[in-house]
Amino acid sequence: MGSNPVISCIDPIGAGPMDTPDPFLFCVYHKDEYPEGDGQLQAPRRGNGADFNPAAPYRMYHGKKVPGFPSHPHRGFETITATLDGVIDHADSHGNAGRYGHGDLQWMTAGKGVQHSEMFPLVNTDAPNPTRFFQIWLNLPAKSKMAEPAFVMHWSHEVPKLRSEDGLTTAVVWAGDLFEARGVAALLPPPDSWAAAAENDVAVVFVSIKPGGTFEIPAAKLGARSNRKLYYLEGAAFEVGGDAVRSKSILTLRGELPASLRNPHATETVDVLLLQGKPIAEPIAQHGPFVMNTRKEIEQAFDDFQRTQFGGWPWDSSGQTFGTKDRFALFNGKETKPPPPAAKE
Repeated sequence: MGSNPVISCIDPIGAGPMDTPDPFLFCVYHKDEYPEGDGQLQAPRRGNGADFNPAAPYRMYHGKKVPGFPSHPHRGFETITATLDGVIDHADSHGNAGRYGHGDLQWMTAGKGVQHSEMFPLVNTDAPNPTRFFQIWLNLPAKSKMAEPAFVMHWSHEVPKLRSEDGLTTAVVWAGDLFEARGVAALLPPPDSWAAAAENDVAVVFVSIKPGGTFEIPAAKLGARSNRKLYYLEGAAFEVGGDAVRSKSILTLRGELPASLRNPHATETVDVLLLQGKPIAEPIAQHGPFVMNTRKEIEQAFDDFQRTQFGGWPWDSSGQTFGTKDRFALFNGKETKPPPPAAKE
């Protein structure tokens, strides 16, 4: 793509986690076509308890009966779980809990340590249970890796959205103020997040472009000092800066230039994800669910978890679910809920 000044590199999207730029660590696009539920939130079991088959219509992940990720620890980074379809049941070692989805956003700063579970209950018994969401790991700088765990829930109706005048494009702004000049900026992340400081130029934006639609991503506020990748996830045809881009691609964009997006297809919608931010530029030592700066800190994380279990597990099940409850969030003893279904979001 040497002739296109906006794009510096294009790589294919493979199975599993997608390559991410500093300050991000990890990004997975979960898309599962779960069937009707059985009244107990369960899916027909496949695999051996570690089912990540990318060719299957859905995955059980580590769930035995309910798909998902039973209790597991984290330290040293943040999880951003951005939903599009379906619901997720959250429980953690600090007694927090929730059921969220259908456009809701959960942001968790693991900091010095937390256990949590993320399950995907099949709540519909008379219709399929499709699930689509992103889980993104955002690194923490050394000064914040041992911060107190923190949580934020942004309900779908609260999440800022930028819509084009012709109605063909919607940009969902999960993080950052990239579109501040157009009157749209994300809600606040947890206080110790790398995204909490505007000078770090973090942006997480989901853009959906209907056939014939166009959209411009402005230049990053820090220009070339911000890393920027665009993930082309859905759609049959897509153009960036006037050039066609092959499907299922990761585009490394030059932050100092605006990027013009276009969907030339007659019938299919294009969905892309933008990750952007000033790099933390510190050493990374990672082992599974722990991300620190040195190997010694990783060893300390394992020792601390074995000793304290990061607060233990106060729930009946390692894959805790919440029956027939509507969406809710319980953090630090305070429960919130989105508007009832009849309300506009």
